[in-house]
Amino acid sequence: AERPRLSVFRSNKEIYAQIIDDNNGTTLASASSRDKELSKAKGTKVEIANLVGKAVAEKAKKAGIEAVAFDRGGNLYHGRVKSLAEGAREAGLKF
Repeated sequence: AERPRLSVFRSNKEIYAQIIDDNNGTTLASASSRDKELSKAKGTKVEIANLVGKAVAEKAKKAGIEAVAFDRGGNLYHGRVKSLAEGAREAGLKF
């Protein structure tokens, strides 16, 4: 309950991130490359993943979350997953 989980799902085209409270089984904040404001963004998949990380961190701060546990979903910490994590850290999320 003190540290919700930042879960990342990566498909071939899109990337999704959500902050989950595992005790209650609820999603506290989420962002993806399919969101309206992010789907218009131009750039590589790695650059868009960075924007998704920043967006999920901003939503988490609004919900009062400052520290999370990072769940990369079985993906290597490389490329888009690493870029999302760096974007979230830049926006002030701690993990």
